[in-house]
Amino acid sequence: MKILLVFTTHLVFTTLLLDFWRHPTSPGRLVDLRVPFPSLQPVKTFLESNNISYSIMIEDLQELLDEEKKTMEKSRRVERSISTFDFASYHTIDEIYDWMDALVENHPGLISKLQIGQSYENRSLYVLKFSTGGSPRPAIWMDTGIHSREWITQATGVWTANKLAEGYGQDSTVTTILDNMDIFLEIVTNPDGFAFTHSSNRLWRKTRSLNAGSCCVGVDPNRNWDAGFGGSGSSGNPCSETYRGPYPHSEREVKAIVDFILGHGNVKSVISIHSYSQMLLFPYGYKTAPAPDHQELNELAKKAVRDLATLYGTKYSYGSVADTIYVAAGTTIDWAYENGVKYSFTFELRDTGRYGFLLPSAQIIPTATETWPALLDIMLHVLEHPY
Repeated sequence: MKILLVFTTHLVFTTLLLDFWRHPTSPGRLVDLRVPFPSLQPVKTFLESNNISYSIMIEDLQELLDEEKKTMEKSRRVERSISTFDFASYHTIDEIYDWMDALVENHPGLISKLQIGQSYENRSLYVLKFSTGGSPRPAIWMDTGIHSREWITQATGVWTANKLAEGYGQDSTVTTILDNMDIFLEIVTNPDGFAFTHSSNRLWRKTRSLNAGSCCVGVDPNRNWDAGFGGSGSSGNPCSETYRGPYPHSEREVKAIVDFILGHGNVKSVISIHSYSQMLLFPYGYKTAPAPDHQELNELAKKAVRDLATLYGTKYSYGSVADTIYVAAGTTIDWAYENGVKYSFTFELRDTGRYGFLLPSAQIIPTATETWPALLDIMLHVLEHPY
């Protein structure tokens, strides 16, 4: 069950084991909550006694989970290969990694698979490199699935990788981009968490690292970056969904990206893809002051969301993280921006709350397809505006 309600103090909710799907930010803004069944009546009583309006958007969360599992099992009966891979279904980490190997095998002159590190539970951190040769060329970094329960992002990452592979030599825009720039795409950025969403808890968000002195597991990997670390929008409580970790880059998954980007030295854009809320965001998140490149980033985001809407009319808002969604310290794109990556953006994909993190698989291809022109807008702008 999910509740949409007007902002109020959330201190009352911490003892009820509630999961904020959309976090409280400021008075008057809406938040989304997943309410465990034992907490249902206390929450309703609290809201009604304080005259706080709410609406129930998902009556039975388990029904959505069961339907998702059923759809995946049906898809899994189809033989796995590049030609039969079902882009309209969600997949496990092993299925995605097997598909990545097949993609590389089918496009050996364009795509290679890099291992940039290992996760806390010693899973490989794999990145697909799209390159037509030459070094060191300017590059674009994209990642999906840093929050493990946001399955639409990993699925969009798979679709996007395939689109790039098939587009080179066939699509003039893709060909121009890859003739001049490299693209690095990490599809499963939080593999331990992603595996856990398939094996144990579909709605797990964080990493799976153990926290000293606490029984609570994991760190929010999008609060763990050294950009305003420890500030508003992150938590020092290991049991919180937004726990920032003991120190910046404590998470192997984050440190691997930091080392890769700094080691590369010519990354011009970082695009981190999340869900949900239908937003295109840019720095800053940890402070409300506008970024030095605010005007250019804002104009580019405006164009991208306009082009995104042309296919299905999907409406995105855009702006800085702090102004558009909430203040959030320690994020990927703030760190990237402060380390010289001018074109740093976060996508928050579909939807706006009807399904939240449980977006039906029927929406995978429409989501990925509508996002594609927005990605091209950013990549072309990066290519045409060197710095």
